[in-house]
Amino acid sequence: MKKIVLICAALFVAAGTYAQELTDAQKAVLEAAQAYTNADQVEKKPEKKPTNWTTNLKTQINIGQTSLTNWAAGGDNTVSLQGFVDGNANWKLNEMFWNNRLQLDYGFLYTSSKPIFQKNSDRIYLESKWGYKAYKDVLYFSANYDFKSQFSNTYDYPTPTTKADGSSFGDNEKPVREDWIAFKKLKSGFLAPAYTNLALGIDYKPLKWLSVNLAPITGGFVIVGDEALRASYSMPLKKQYEGKTEGVPTDGSQYESSRFEFGAQMKIDVAANINDNFKYSTQVVLFSDYLDKPENLRVNWDNRFEWKLAKYFSLTFVTNLIYDDKVKIQTTEEAEQGIPGKQRIQFKESLAFGFTYTIANKK
Repeated sequence: MKKIVLICAALFVAAGTYAQELTDAQKAVLEAAQAYTNADQVEKKPEKKPTNWTTNLKTQINIGQTSLTNWAAGGDNTVSLQGFVDGNANWKLNEMFWNNRLQLDYGFLYTSSKPIFQKNSDRIYLESKWGYKAYKDVLYFSANYDFKSQFSNTYDYPTPTTKADGSSFGDNEKPVREDWIAFKKLKSGFLAPAYTNLALGIDYKPLKWLSVNLAPITGGFVIVGDEALRASYSMPLKKQYEGKTEGVPTDGSQYESSRFEFGAQMKIDVAANINDNFKYSTQVVLFSDYLDKPENLRVNWDNRFEWKLAKYFSLTFVTNLIYDDKVKIQTTEEAEQGIPGKQRIQFKESLAFGFTYTIANKK
């Protein structure tokens, strides 16, 4: 078509001025036709296809260090390193949504009094929620899937009473690395424990920053892969050992590796941006097991405060509270006296300064 326009313009110019100079009008017609034709030569950028996905990835590295030299008050030289990844992939189409979040947390601590690397954080937490609109943009039918575990073994390091080879310490002799390792006690590991469940119910979103999920139908498994830890997490006896007092192993192999739970769950999520530099998020999860003491709630409560100090640096304060009546925690004193552990409130808090980088949302 554009070639035809150029040809017609040329004929118009030729018809009016054969062997003569072009008039201003004829020049204008020819230039316009030429410009119109050249527009074809400019490549058009392909338009981006619309997508229903919104993604976000935050990475954070926190470093801490303390060094003491001739410090009269005493103390330990310490070094800590912690990494945190928070990834989100959310999909929405018409009346349906599917939100996915993966949090990975791992860190080490080294102190001069214990010449070994100790973990100070270790968590894998996957959440996946599907919803279908039931009423306006406030109420949704929902299905939630959760998975929690950790990457590697966690140990407690009580003070060694003897050397690694069983001999006694001499006067003014302190434990060395091998002695600490010989006395370590396993506390947890990958899939030991692990919590996984599927919750069916409704999702209530009265505000952009608030979500309340009620799931009266929630089923899942508690998994403890390491036999030595199964008693601490109240795993059920294997059928061949039920009701027996003799011939029952005591190394943990008498317990099942998993326990099925069926009950109700309530999950509350808050994610508020106080201003451009301060963010707060919290999640409370309450679970009642219909099959075993439904009056005893399992509680998980996480809080995260993040204060942006500069473009790539932030101060983060995190707290985690857990209460599970099926988890028995034994103190060092109880272990030394042979007293079994008991139910206790678990609490963890950390304050860290570090480098933060976020990949902007893509839509």
